[in-house]
Amino acid sequence: MNTIPNKERMKMPRQHMPERDALVRARNFEEVNLGFQPELANQEALRCLACAKPTCTRGCPVAVKVKDFVQLIIDGDYLGAAAKIREDNALPAITGRVCPQEDQCEGDCLMTKRTDSLAIGHLERFVADYERETGQIGIPVNAPATGKSVAIVGSGPAGLSAAGDLIQKGHRVRVFEALHELGGVLVYGIPEFRLPKAIVKQEVDVLRRRGVEFETNVVIGKTVTIDELMNDEGYDAVFVATGAGLPQFLGIPGEHLNGVYSANEFLTRVNLMRAYRFPEYDEPVYDCRDKDVVVVGGGNTAMDGVRTALRLGARSATLCYRRSEAEMPARKEEVKHAKEEGIDLRALTNPIELIGDERGWLTGVRCQEMELGEPDESGRRRPIPIEGSETIIPAQVAIIAIGTSANPLIQSTTPDLKTNKRNYIEADPETLRTSKRGVFAGGDIVTGAATVILAMGAGRKAAKGIDNYLTTGEW
Repeated sequence: MNTIPNKERMKMPRQHMPERDALVRARNFEEVNLGFQPELANQEALRCLACAKPTCTRGCPVAVKVKDFVQLIIDGDYLGAAAKIREDNALPAITGRVCPQEDQCEGDCLMTKRTDSLAIGHLERFVADYERETGQIGIPVNAPATGKSVAIVGSGPAGLSAAGDLIQKGHRVRVFEALHELGGVLVYGIPEFRLPKAIVKQEVDVLRRRGVEFETNVVIGKTVTIDELMNDEGYDAVFVATGAGLPQFLGIPGEHLNGVYSANEFLTRVNLMRAYRFPEYDEPVYDCRDKDVVVVGGGNTAMDGVRTALRLGARSATLCYRRSEAEMPARKEEVKHAKEEGIDLRALTNPIELIGDERGWLTGVRCQEMELGEPDESGRRRPIPIEGSETIIPAQVAIIAIGTSANPLIQSTTPDLKTNKRNYIEADPETLRTSKRGVFAGGDIVTGAATVILAMGAGRKAAKGIDNYLTTGEW
């Protein structure tokens, strides 16, 4: 039991996560954050106020029992702490790395009223890594088999989270993945230096040991339809968790030029096709070495793109964002790391044309400076062009990272699945039931692009809705 008075705990400084040197890491794909050792973890855990009504758990989309697992760290029971997290979170080593805790559990921590929040994400990562390194994974016990089966479409965070909850309820679960590797956006979208592929593989392997079945290279809507899964293959329920993988572009001249990528394509080629391990693997991207790279956007994907380009040997790596740095949706930690590594961050800068040579290759990005006006529907101040402020940034590679929209494949092959005007699947916000009996949907294919942990929260909600449907038969 933590016997330090709250007043003293509030004076204890938040422990800093050790990191690789910025100039060294900027040229390799090794993980940037190095994690806590037991001494640092214990010191940080002692800062917890052990609130009677923990607001941190309320702020967590998957409702991890933060107070309980932190107390287990204080007690020195690191494996118990990891097992406590796994009661609610099927992917703790992943969320401990990429979850925006500052906007969720840590953002709701009562300590923020007086000082820095408890480093909940760092502690979660510590116990998940400790568990992995000891090889003693705390696997929850499954309920007796129900005889019911669920097909999950997509092996990203929503699908994996739902699979963990449903297998624990005793249902048979099979996850279908369109690509050749499991993990969805966790493997194709997030770079190795933020989330090592081995971590994702380990978490998937834990689910496999729990009884979840996986099948890759199955494109639902082409290989097999939703109707065929239910009518021909006998699945009692289907959870659609395909994400929102259709890239958006700027709609400006020159986007057809050679050297222009969507962030989706660029990161998929680097991460899934192993460009980050060149020359061991043939480089499946237009060579960034000794070239000027411009990335457009202000979110985590834009940060991933520009930091990846730098690691591939770019001569310069520039990020253009049309609003101010204060309004960037990217995590503050990612922005800090990017600037430390030498990224040229140009806020209030909006590309208006991509310029090419006579052979059709990109040579530059014409930009216009912006100023902020009144807030728009997002609540952020609207960027307004400044007349006569155009400049050209030299570039041989441009990466567009301004968001994604719904991939229409499943919707187009499932006519009785209702969608909204943006072609996202409509689902009840509480149960995640769709217009089609037995079919549930959640994550980015319902909400549009969001965070890993919000998708996991949707997966848990869907699992609850599916279990209720399979148990009662009520729709």
